[in-house]
Amino acid sequence: MDSFNADNASDYLKVALAAADSAAGISRSYYAGNFAVTTKADKTPVTQADVECEHAIREVILSAFPEHGFYGEETGQTQGDAEFLWLVDPIDGTKGFVREYPFFSTQIALMRDGEIILGVSSGTMMDELAWAEKGQGAWLNGKQLQVSDIYDPERAAISTGNLKSLASSDGWAVLGDIVEHADRIRGYGDFYHYHLLAAGKIEAVIESDVNILDIAALSVIVSEAGGVFTDLNGDKPNLETRSVLAANASLHEKFLSQLSGFVA
Repeated sequence: MDSFNADNASDYLKVALAAADSAAGISRSYYAGNFAVTTKADKTPVTQADVECEHAIREVILSAFPEHGFYGEETGQTQGDAEFLWLVDPIDGTKGFVREYPFFSTQIALMRDGEIILGVSSGTMMDELAWAEKGQGAWLNGKQLQVSDIYDPERAAISTGNLKSLASSDGWAVLGDIVEHADRIRGYGDFYHYHLLAAGKIEAVIESDVNILDIAALSVIVSEAGGVFTDLNGDKPNLETRSVLAANASLHEKFLSQLSGFVA
């Protein structure tokens, strides 16, 4: 596989990588340390690290592109009618972060006129930094990514996550049929199973109960690695996306035909 040439990176990607690096320093300093935890209205936790990381990311991005919109997990959305909109989850996996799991990440994506064109996924404590730009391929720690060419469901490794809404629908039985015929089922969760998918180490990810800020960057990384990334109805990611089916093209088609329509 090719190695990444930084000269090919756009100014958008350079700024996104700088913002992710700034956030990594903050989250690393708080990890396994003392920090305040509060509960938001939706009963999810938020820490000092979440807030400080988002402020750092916002500062880096809007200093470079003050005319751009910004939609952050902790600070909300500004300039929502701008051509360019940054989608940011400063610490995706806060519940795990609070309990000292290393699977949290920083997610930074750029949307242009409703299309996600850039993504940076920084798994700080696991030393995994993935990024992609539309038309430029996907990369992990400087090495190009490519999804698996395993197209037989019975040879496929599948990772699942956040299956609450699927479990309460008719889709649960359908998922059971997929699980029964898969070679291996895991629940790597959060950013990590998308990195594995893009690198060709697993074949599919099935999730419900997601937020666009969780998966925007990962969607372009998987797509640029040759995969297909939609919700469980086959729709491309957008601000209202709440579920994910991501896989190589052949398996995506097979699984979508089974799962489509069960989860909004």
